[in-house]
Amino acid sequence: MPTIHPGQILLSTPLLNNTVFEQTTIFICEANSNGAMGFIINKPSYKSLNELVEFRNLPYFALHNGGPMQTDKLYFIHKQPSIIHGGIPIINQIYLGGNFDLAIKNINNKTILKSDIKICIGYCGWDTGELEAEIEEGCWSILENDNSVNVFM
Repeated sequence: MPTIHPGQILLSTPLLNNTVFEQTTIFICEANSNGAMGFIINKPSYKSLNELVEFRNLPYFALHNGGPMQTDKLYFIHKQPSIIHGGIPIINQIYLGGNFDLAIKNINNKTILKSDIKICIGYCGWDTGELEAEIEEGCWSILENDNSVNVFM
């Protein structure tokens, strides 16, 4: 059975065509005995942060479709731990979450650029063994992220 760990990149195979995961690239953020979670990193949303009522005074900032789970919530990954406190280290100076108010403040001040942060609508999640089974079935190819994949593009 394959070993899943934070920082891996999943590439969907043609077995997932005609599903929400068709032609997706997923960055794994957490993997433990409860399952795995990550974000689709190659599917921009048609929404921007300033289209949401509570952020309407902000400049344009693109959102991304993170996955089909909890699409009523925003999640983010970033590489600015000295500016956005409280994030969970994933791999290679990439962090999951943190103080969202600080993130918004620094986006507004242009201290944080889109090359530093990815804000996602929803996430991808799998229960224990579910992702491993999908990999064994041939639904996903795994890449180790050696910094050759820019998750913030």
